[in-house]
Amino acid sequence: MSRIVAIVGRPNVGKSTLFNRLTETREAIVDEESGVTRDRNYGRAEWNGVEFSVIDTGGYVENSDDIFEEEINKQVKLAIDESDLILFLTDAIEGVHDLDTGVAELLRRSEKETILVVNKTDNPERLFSATEFYSLGLGEYFPISSANGSGTGDLLDEVVKRLPESEDKPEEELPVIAVVGRPNVGKSSLVNSLLGEDRNIVTPIAGTTRDSIYIRYNKYNHTFLLIDTAGLRKKAKINEDLEFYSILRSVRAIENADVSLLMLDATRGLESQDMNILSLIIRNNKGLVVLVNKWDLIEKESNTARDFERVLKQKTAPFTDYPVLFISATEKQRIFNILEALDRVNKNRIRKVPTAELNEFIRGVIDRNPPPAIKGKYVKIKYVTQLPLYYPAFALFCNLPQYVKEPYKRYIENKLRERYDFSGTPVKIYFRKK
Repeated sequence: MSRIVAIVGRPNVGKSTLFNRLTETREAIVDEESGVTRDRNYGRAEWNGVEFSVIDTGGYVENSDDIFEEEINKQVKLAIDESDLILFLTDAIEGVHDLDTGVAELLRRSEKETILVVNKTDNPERLFSATEFYSLGLGEYFPISSANGSGTGDLLDEVVKRLPESEDKPEEELPVIAVVGRPNVGKSSLVNSLLGEDRNIVTPIAGTTRDSIYIRYNKYNHTFLLIDTAGLRKKAKINEDLEFYSILRSVRAIENADVSLLMLDATRGLESQDMNILSLIIRNNKGLVVLVNKWDLIEKESNTARDFERVLKQKTAPFTDYPVLFISATEKQRIFNILEALDRVNKNRIRKVPTAELNEFIRGVIDRNPPPAIKGKYVKIKYVTQLPLYYPAFALFCNLPQYVKEPYKRYIENKLRERYDFSGTPVKIYFRKK
């Protein structure tokens, strides 16, 4: 089950700093699109074995004539609406601000689970003055310093305590497929083309979250559960900033899925928001099939498809081993190819290599190209095993794991991909102390 924590508050209280603190070394996905909003951040956090998504919002401002700030406010409200838990961040140096009161009122009306956080409590004087934040009427607060990390451990303890319990997927053990992409790329058309007119082949199944709809697909010898993101919580009021709302929905859909069908619009090419969603899929270690839709509208030369795929994979390197299909959802071009690609990627995702066979193969790979020596010390790899995860991951046990750098891990990954079919799924390589 996906769980989303949104950081909200007025401008300049340290939201982005807290976001970076919570997501630690996991790089945030940043959309640097200039114009209506500040940079948008989406990332993953983990505390005591509990993982959740974090969304950093722009600073909330009331009664502003600035159209940019008005757009930011819309996004803050969308983030509140979509999130399971809100971190309301305030500033101990400036104390309770009129804008803080406005945010507090907004949160009370939303009736969302909220944790009040007072930032910049770096010294005893600020800790003492922070008591004035009780006046916001949101109960206990957590004093922290997002800059140096003090207090964030206690805050994270409270976050994981208040997050909704994780639930399993529907009982039926079928692969879960999510159709994701920016607005107007053709998700609804694809879902309709896949399902066809014979609606008795589908059965809605209650999802694991308040907004997921699972549809059982059983046609042409292919059976899976489809997350209908195209129609996910289509609310009349959600007509502003569809890009941001699309990302919020994609976070949930991707986390609940085994394989994601990422749809791109051939007529618009690869845009920054496409890269945001693709990065979410890769960072969540999910299976991936890329669909370039509206291909029937493109004037083609002999290498048009190959050039499009080359540019795409340059941007996703080093992960380039995934299928790219050029389709038309409305014309039903290559729809069967999608079903075959989904089957293949899902099989690759759950592929298990026997331990004895794996060790024999890796020994040969290492003998041909051992890890480079560092400071006269040699890395000796003794044993390899596949980890029991929902994606292919391998642990190589050795004497000096700290000396194994990223290029050698990629070498091992590439050799595994050459030997075994892991197309469409991330492969993780870990070196551990024997």
